[in-house]
Amino acid sequence: MAATKVVVALGGNALQEAGTPPTAEAQLEVVKKTATYLAEISKRGYEMAVVHGNGPQVGRIVLGQEIAAQMNPETPAMPFDVCGAMSQGYIGYQIQQALRDALRNRNLNIPVVTLVTQVVVDANDPAFKNPTKPIGPFYTEEEAKKLMAEKGYVMKEDAGRGWRRVVASPEPKKIAEISAVKRLWDTTIVVTAGGGGIPVIENMDGSLSGVAAVIDKDLAAEKLAEEIEADILLILTEVDKVCINFKKPNQQDLSHMTVAEAIKYMEEGHFAPGSMLPKVLAAVKFARTFPGKKAIITSLYKAVDALEGREGTVITMA
Repeated sequence: MAATKVVVALGGNALQEAGTPPTAEAQLEVVKKTATYLAEISKRGYEMAVVHGNGPQVGRIVLGQEIAAQMNPETPAMPFDVCGAMSQGYIGYQIQQALRDALRNRNLNIPVVTLVTQVVVDANDPAFKNPTKPIGPFYTEEEAKKLMAEKGYVMKEDAGRGWRRVVASPEPKKIAEISAVKRLWDTTIVVTAGGGGIPVIENMDGSLSGVAAVIDKDLAAEKLAEEIEADILLILTEVDKVCINFKKPNQQDLSHMTVAEAIKYMEEGHFAPGSMLPKVLAAVKFARTFPGKKAIITSLYKAVDALEGREGTVITMA
């Protein structure tokens, strides 16, 4: 019997815990904890690829580049797509190192490889005219207005947690390196489409060019799950289950949603755009594409239980 194929989308808390300093060292400690849960998924016999976010990290890289350029004109800031590639490299490095060790501790000799991944988007995507994707650290409203005035950033309030810079978030159309992922799949855990992938547009001659944007990592994970024909799209976040009426007296945790129910809840405004909404959108898209397969939204800590039907919110066509 063939192993169950899972695409895992890691939420921000899998890379950085609230209250911890935003350093590479602190992030590595969090990643090591995350790797123990991923290794347990592998130990249970699932085949997987891992997709991670990069919103805070790429924002800090961009900010560091800008500060360096201001201090020394001979060190020009790198373009936004290059900063995205930088974030893929260092986050992937930490995940593959930590996951390799966690697998070895379970006597599993499975290679882990980070693939710097380009994801094709449409140059005419309306998202370029309406930036919505949060990146970088949180700011107070006063700090946000100062950045808008001084740097021309687009700043928006993010789900009650503070203000963040937002950039375009176009829809992923295809994974440029999908053939490499397929070749590696049977033998290797691939960390791919990090940060949603490096957004590129396809030119008339077939070449690719990077653009300034951040693709939502949950939607990129869904596209990967489609192209790899995964059995399960597992979206990991900070909560064990999707809720409606979140943080209200009548909050309701959901163990299962049909596609129709999920669409209804989205239309009623139950899911925040910078938080749960893209996760539910990705889950709905996967369930629609593959009737009979499922998407699961849960926390990192409940991942194994969710895969085995004991936790999380399952989204299916019917």
